[in-house]
Amino acid sequence: MSSSRLPTLDICFSPELLPVFNLQGRVAVVVDILRATSSIVTALAQGVTHLVPFSELADCQAMAAAGYLTAAERDGQQAAGVDLGNSPFGYLNGVVPVRGRGVAITTTNGTRALHLSAAAEKIVVGAFLNIGAVAEHLRQLGKDVVIVCAGWKGNFCLEDTLFGGALAARLQADFQTTDSDATLAALDLWALAQPDPAAYLLKSSHVRRLNHLEAHKDMEFCMRQDEYAVVPVFRNGQITSLPK
Repeated sequence: MSSSRLPTLDICFSPELLPVFNLQGRVAVVVDILRATSSIVTALAQGVTHLVPFSELADCQAMAAAGYLTAAERDGQQAAGVDLGNSPFGYLNGVVPVRGRGVAITTTNGTRALHLSAAAEKIVVGAFLNIGAVAEHLRQLGKDVVIVCAGWKGNFCLEDTLFGGALAARLQADFQTTDSDATLAALDLWALAQPDPAAYLLKSSHVRRLNHLEAHKDMEFCMRQDEYAVVPVFRNGQITSLPK
């Protein structure tokens, strides 16, 4: 790192709080564990060339005419008239061939958080599935970090904050994590969730929503750590994986 000062790591619990953060010169790590960023990481790991995130469903659907696969979710369920929903298994089950394709994607929370983080110097897509690769990339950059939790319709959610605590725990030796109450709270939640974070999350509102939709296997998969080594970045309107 270029100076003796450790870079800072802060956590924004909801996109609604982003106006109080100065993202300029910082790296934003956008996270929507259940399930947008987990699906994005899985998609790139399975050979999708790039993803284009949209806030509006109609804009996403229109990309089909340009040869894109379309992936859309609203209120936890796959939207009508698209190829894929918001489950990482859509990129794994082989029903829709994805390798070599571009994907237009829109979700209730995650894609909105990506666009709202546009002021950051760099936007990285984080998930438990690639947490180790993201941590190493942040160490190499040596810049101040804000973890942007997508939350649920503007509200705090447990799973995204748990990721923030897990990432902060991995970076404690290299980042200043004690100046932010949000980071301290997330670290405490992560410690409380051990030794079984997936079981801890069974109490969360979004997991109960997913279970109602019979998507429990998605939650279990999305809580796996270090499944993939990809580091997705959002720039110039596209999400691509950094070269290894």
